[in-house]
Amino acid sequence: MSISVFLLDDHEIVRRGIAQLLETEDDIRVVGEASTAAQALARIPAARPDVAVLDVRLPDGEGVSVCRDVRASVEPPPACLMLTSYSDDEALFGAIMAGASGYLLKEVAGTDLIGAVRTVAAGGSLLDAKATALVLDRLRHGKEEEDDPRYAALSPQERRILDLIADGMTNRQIGAELYLAEKTVKNYVSSLLHKLGFARRTEAAVYATERRRTSR
Repeated sequence: MSISVFLLDDHEIVRRGIAQLLETEDDIRVVGEASTAAQALARIPAARPDVAVLDVRLPDGEGVSVCRDVRASVEPPPACLMLTSYSDDEALFGAIMAGASGYLLKEVAGTDLIGAVRTVAAGGSLLDAKATALVLDRLRHGKEEEDDPRYAALSPQERRILDLIADGMTNRQIGAELYLAEKTVKNYVSSLLHKLGFARRTEAAVYATERRRTSR
């Protein structure tokens, strides 16, 4: 039985490399690609893949959000395999909550990626049991969210950017740190300010600094 795969990554060379790797296998075929979250949300329902390999960080959003949306809207939902360049607890938490079947670093060996695609296509999970347990514990306690529902409304990426604002970074510096376009960072900052009810980033910086102090 052939496994159909959809690829989402904003770097064309990465998509091509993964596609070439997967298509060397007789039982795997790539049925679609996208470079942005918007493209993926438009193309995945038509492609109806068994597995969606999704980059976590995108120019116009997050692969975790794509995972959550396609699993809620596509029938049958694809197994989502998150691929990222960075080990990130917040993104891992988001992936588990979105229903992802696996979370891998891009430095993974090619044979391991192929094995991961086969595993999640068969209904298996590649999520570390310890990480899943931590997420469940976080859900039970949920201290951060109970303390301030405004903070709970922020996406993992917005929380990362809020922390960097508290560190005194400019939008350009944040973009360099997170590999995002400066305009994309500006959009995230506007969104998080709106959710927190602030008009200026200095207010957000003070807020984030205070959260750090009280959480120690």
